[in-house]
Amino acid sequence: MITDLPEGAMLLADKGYDANALRNAVTERKAWANIPPRANRKDPICFSPFLYKARNLVERFFNKAKQFPRVATRYDKLAENYLAALKLVAIRIWLRGNESTA
Repeated sequence: MITDLPEGAMLLADKGYDANALRNAVTERKAWANIPPRANRKDPICFSPFLYKARNLVERFFNKAKQFPRVATRYDKLAENYLAALKLVAIRIWLRGNESTA
């Protein structure tokens, strides 16, 4: 997971991942970690609740996408085919959320 992090990326994670070793690994890869601090953390860290809200949106999207068996079980062997299926699912989720009820 951390090895795939591109330079300048931001890692959004929950409190369970609040560890100095993880933060150092992210910093070594020239990325940022926006992880809320645990209650027992002694040293203060930089955390943005505004940016953390994006994590919730991403999680809700993937929970909705997993309702489609092709995406949830990853039937496709090629990454391009899986990405295409995921894009179709994203369009369907977007259309469902923006459809007219009148």
